[in-house]
Amino acid sequence: MDVTVRPASEAELPELLALYGELNPDDAPLPRASAEAVWQAVAGQRGRTVLVADALGAVAGTADCLVMPNLTRGGRGVMFVENVVVAGAFRRTGVGRRLLEAAVRLGEAEGCYKVQLLAADDEYVHAFYEACGFSALAQGFRRYLP
Repeated sequence: MDVTVRPASEAELPELLALYGELNPDDAPLPRASAEAVWQAVAGQRGRTVLVADALGAVAGTADCLVMPNLTRGGRGVMFVENVVVAGAFRRTGVGRRLLEAAVRLGEAEGCYKVQLLAADDEYVHAFYEACGFSALAQGFRRYLP
């Protein structure tokens, strides 16, 4: 399957919202005006790139990448990857792997010393990330806010 990974555009906001609905099905849909305001903030954020995977003319997946400047490691940044999701119809077709490869290349191009992500407590997801070259090297901690 031919998959192209590229930065998302505002015109793809409905497709992104549908993917995020698959990622977090319990979340209430974000109203269009709110989504547009958030998109403007994301699009204007330095170091932020929302990648989309285009397969068969559809937005098949996405990964949100953020480069954080860093005063350690010789001033090399850290890339955080969040909201990685592949549409159900495109899972196990290489779309996710292509998204992560593109994220890593983006991190390299930005001079980052590492690409970091958190994963749900799911053996399948962990195996996928490991197959893509990521290692489970640290324990992550979260504190959800109200």
